[in-house]
Amino acid sequence: MASIVALLFKPLGGMLGDRGLQFHMMALGAILGALAGGLYIGATLLGSLLLFAIGRAIHGFGMALFFPSSLSTAIDLAPEGRVGETLGWRGMMFSLGNLIGPALGGFIADARGFIAAFVLTVGLSLLAALFVLATYSKIGKRLKKHGDKGGASYRELLRVSFIAASTSLFFMSLAYGGLMTFLPALYKSLGLGTSAFGLYASVMGGASLLTRVFGGREADRRGPLPVATVGLIGLIFAYIFLVLYIEPPLSYVSAALLGASFGLAVPSLQMMALARLPQRIRSLGSGVYTMFFDLGYLTGPVLLGYVAQLWGYRAVFPPLPAIVLLSLLAAQLPRLLKKKVEAEG
Repeated sequence: MASIVALLFKPLGGMLGDRGLQFHMMALGAILGALAGGLYIGATLLGSLLLFAIGRAIHGFGMALFFPSSLSTAIDLAPEGRVGETLGWRGMMFSLGNLIGPALGGFIADARGFIAAFVLTVGLSLLAALFVLATYSKIGKRLKKHGDKGGASYRELLRVSFIAASTSLFFMSLAYGGLMTFLPALYKSLGLGTSAFGLYASVMGGASLLTRVFGGREADRRGPLPVATVGLIGLIFAYIFLVLYIEPPLSYVSAALLGASFGLAVPSLQMMALARLPQRIRSLGSGVYTMFFDLGYLTGPVLLGYVAQLWGYRAVFPPLPAIVLLSLLAAQLPRLLKKKVEAEG
């Protein structure tokens, strides 16, 4: 529910951010996250599935407001020549939250129940809103003055680099969605328990933390496309290794390689898509770009689910290297077109 609502409303969140409301959108998105947490508490107390579904929808809408402006603001505030590094730091914080959040929430739920875990959701969301407002009070006006002078057309979103990076992100997230859906299902069917995939995800997340900032810095030095290319090639080899050694403990090698490769590819593709967009349309660009991740992440389990139904869970994983190969080829579009123009010239 939350992912679908976020997918549908991210362009709206981006357009509002482009009207000079980036910090407002981030604060409102965080507050809506707190409201959703309150509804989760009410749903738990009342045993209401409807109330929980409403909370998920509100949470998704909050995400649609928060994330486009968060991504565009990181680029807007990046020091000269350090956009990739800034995106790497932002991505590292996001990965760290995804790594700690489920573990902390699960621990609190086991110890104190789901209501206590949802209270934590409310508290952290309100804390995020306070951080946004505190930052806005110091640099919000400066950011407005720093903006582009004159208008900027949304046709800029048809830039080859934006289309290539977005398409590459779609295929990368399609494979990732399949991995995150069917690897835990496979491990459960093998009787390995939830801890086997939990460790896999932790290794992957930890490796991603180690390379995010490095990948961003290298994108600043060498350009985003070469670094994204290395990251995507790493993903292909990681998925091949997973196909060959899908059971623990050897499968954890693929988890480490996947995480390290994501750390290179993600900030580089973000920089490739968004860094050259005019500031006045960057929030919408961020919304559209991240929509491709949501679309791939939602599509992957559906398409690969048919494979699982026909041939079993193990059959899901051999197509993943080919899917990421499509991601790699899509990312090369600017380079291929440049060579074509040079050849014709």
